[in-house]
Amino acid sequence: MSDMTPAFRILAAKGNPAPVVYDSPHSGSIYPDDFDHCIDRMLLRQAEDAHIEELFAPVADLGAPLLHALFPRSYIDPNRAETDLDVTMIDGDWPGPVEPSSKTVERGAGLIWRLMRGDGALYDRRLTLAEVHHRIKTCWQPYHDALATLIDDTHARHGVSYHVDCHSMPAMGDANSEDGPVPRPDFIVGDRDGTTCEPAFTALITDHLRAEGFHVTINDPYKGVELVRRYADPMAGRHSVQLEINRRLFMDEETLSKTSGYLEMEAVLLRLNRAIIAYARAIV
Repeated sequence: MSDMTPAFRILAAKGNPAPVVYDSPHSGSIYPDDFDHCIDRMLLRQAEDAHIEELFAPVADLGAPLLHALFPRSYIDPNRAETDLDVTMIDGDWPGPVEPSSKTVERGAGLIWRLMRGDGALYDRRLTLAEVHHRIKTCWQPYHDALATLIDDTHARHGVSYHVDCHSMPAMGDANSEDGPVPRPDFIVGDRDGTTCEPAFTALITDHLRAEGFHVTINDPYKGVELVRRYADPMAGRHSVQLEINRRLFMDEETLSKTSGYLEMEAVLLRLNRAIIAYARAIV
């Protein structure tokens, strides 16, 4: 990935536009030329939400756009605030405001990652101010600008917008995760404790998946982070949820290869996304 490589791709909605926007911020797998990490690349790749952009691609045929990042989250994480920085990683005095979250302080997973789960440090040096500014300018900011435009345009067209932030999660937590070293559910729906969307939208997704036989939790252990927080305003008709899918359902977590469950997950998500889009169309 060079300076000329775009930060994202948008699959445009086809046919009659629906009041729904999807995004996949962590499925990027094009590693920038200046990503001078010291950790093994294959270990680093296990941070990717591999195949998520492909699993959700059919939403475009249903009338909803899909935005997905091309850069990896371990380079810079679009699901973190611009201020969520560990300044000890930077060689020099950071000129802007800094508000590190618990993910940054305790787990080294802020805007710029310091640690890779239990596998050690990403860098054997400190990053320069210019490097961090470059990552924000060329990756983080363009991704946020694109998502904001998609949601704004959808809201302007329909008077309401539903945003689904699409993710995958390891099958097990670990000592550094919110839930600890325990098995995870099949799906987690996050609405930041009911603050980012109307309750009926969370219930629609949860009830649909449970009716298909899946173990689904709400806000446990993932509530949603920057992308649902920043673009949600339920009182103004802007609704956002974060959807986490357990990777064991469709892929091998070590090799990132698809398993026999992949085609089944494609069908599950197609049914879910048809229900989401029908729900949103009925609101308008």
